[in-house]
Amino acid sequence: MSIRPMNSMYAGVIAGAIAFAACAEAAGPDAVVADRVRMLTRGTVWKPVAAIKIDFDTQHPQGMVRVGENFYVSSVEITKATTRFPQPVDGYDRDTGEGVGHLFKFDANGKLLADLKLGEGSAYHPGGIDFDGKDIWVPVAEYRPNSRAIVYRVDPATMKATEVFRYGDHVGGIVHNLQDNTLNGVSWGSRRLYKWTLDGSGKVTNAGTKPEELRVTNPALYIDYQDCKYLGRQEMLCSGLNNYQMRPNMPRFPLGGLEIVDLGSNRVVYQVPVELWTDTGFPMTQNPVWIEPTATGLRAYFIPEDEKSTMYIYDAEIK
Repeated sequence: MSIRPMNSMYAGVIAGAIAFAACAEAAGPDAVVADRVRMLTRGTVWKPVAAIKIDFDTQHPQGMVRVGENFYVSSVEITKATTRFPQPVDGYDRDTGEGVGHLFKFDANGKLLADLKLGEGSAYHPGGIDFDGKDIWVPVAEYRPNSRAIVYRVDPATMKATEVFRYGDHVGGIVHNLQDNTLNGVSWGSRRLYKWTLDGSGKVTNAGTKPEELRVTNPALYIDYQDCKYLGRQEMLCSGLNNYQMRPNMPRFPLGGLEIVDLGSNRVVYQVPVELWTDTGFPMTQNPVWIEPTATGLRAYFIPEDEKSTMYIYDAEIK
């Protein structure tokens, strides 16, 4: 199921209606979303609402949040692609490549409002992002596994970034657990789960702990997480995808989905596929995802495509 992008006139009208109908203030962690995601099934009908063409080059989008009527998307601009080594070099399977990290701010019509550049040197790959009701949390890592990352918090009003800590692994997504004041991260491919503790001043107390001493293996293998959000009640919602093969010698096909992870036990407590694709075959959950409650269910915002992107909006009625 997919929908074609609408022209700018209709996109503007629909985007205005979306902004009017949506909550006008910042939307932080919401346990209602957790409850309603648990009610999604393979039989849930996702109804297309709009397809908003984004009017700037989005590069390679990674994570998304909505704050008031505006959207924030992390993205990596690749200026020199990574090159794989014939054999691992110093534990790495590829070089660092070159690029620039971005946090884009745009309105409901897809118009760019601000572009914050993030990262340093070879750390230029922003990951999945989270909004805790005050700050946007953005990890920026090297574009290779088993590497390093810088974690920032960003004021969405001023677009000012503050470095919080650095870590010796690729952090591909992060959420702020408000219940126990921790940061929970996922590694490259979300195969490792991390938890860092914040003190009263906002500093990370265990940033110096070695990755092998802090990480926990993710027991869920259904999808690789692309974007995660804190839901409340020590749970996070992660969206992503993986590629599957029906039988040998057949082309692999991508399948997207959602998972709710209990951050206390590091176990997945609910998972559901999202059987939505673009006309060109991209799963809607390939890149950034934002989900919020409506009067009758859930509204999902997807940006699956790179560069010339469209924000696809779907509603799911929960019965």
